[in-house]
Amino acid sequence: MGTVACRVLYAEPLPEDLQGIVGEELPEEWQLDVVPTRDREALLQLAGGADFLVAATTPIDREVLAAAPGLRHVQHQGVGYDNIDVPACRERGISVSLTPEGTTTGVAEHTFLLILALYKNLRRAEAQLRAGGWPVWELRSRSFELSGKTLGLIGFGRIGQAVARRAAPFEADVLYYDPFPPPPEVEQALGATSRTLDDLLREADIVSLHLPLSAQTRHIIGARELRLMKPSAILLNTARGPLVDEPALVHALTSGKIAGAGLDVFEQEPAAADNPLLGLENTVVTPHISAGTADAFRTKMRAVFANLRRVARGETPINQVPG
Repeated sequence: MGTVACRVLYAEPLPEDLQGIVGEELPEEWQLDVVPTRDREALLQLAGGADFLVAATTPIDREVLAAAPGLRHVQHQGVGYDNIDVPACRERGISVSLTPEGTTTGVAEHTFLLILALYKNLRRAEAQLRAGGWPVWELRSRSFELSGKTLGLIGFGRIGQAVARRAAPFEADVLYYDPFPPPPEVEQALGATSRTLDDLLREADIVSLHLPLSAQTRHIIGARELRLMKPSAILLNTARGPLVDEPALVHALTSGKIAGAGLDVFEQEPAAADNPLLGLENTVVTPHISAGTADAFRTKMRAVFANLRRVARGETPINQVPG
């Protein structure tokens, strides 16, 4: 096929400004199609002529693959690929790759956004101020400093390590749990100490999730794990919603088992309007935007099209999902 006249289908609706960023990275003579709506039929119709497919949250299943007879490669623009039927791609000889580039910084920064918003009672303080109040004293006994606290990271890969690196200026202690720990020199450089999962949950003031979603990690935080946490502890999830058993979390938050939660992801996305987590005073919630910056998107698109060029030249893509 060479490197010309390839068709790329972006499988998510995009606003015009982001389409412009994608277009800036598109090689000459390549064609870009962007699915205009979340309507399934629009995706299936446009998939028919695609050589490459770029996906974020859209399910890429057997129906989509059957509609794309010429598809060679699926490029996930992030790292959580639970929406892609990898075995079905493998059967068709379609490679699947991830795009870790551009994700790390935004997620690591967002982790601290959630921590500080919870520790400083940002929601309560802003709401009362906007309503005409001046809660200088009312929130003091429920507000805390990150300095001197113990930050427990469940998952110590690329993002977990980036969070640990940023914890040092806050003078926070770092514990981590990971079934595949890094080399000792990485642990030493980041000032992090390994723990079992149960010990981390018992010791940490802040528990932050940085794991991929798999059969093994689904509901890794459930009722049992929440009972192990301190009543003063907070839970953060910027990874994948199903890592946490949401009904168990709601019970822990409403019964005082833990003090609060900062959530960028949910078991069902978009989160339903009646999800009880959205109405709790001791939660800070955002709509899966931790990696959603213009800086990250530009970096991602640069990496996405670099990989698509590799495949077009007949080379093996990088960051390929094994199988």
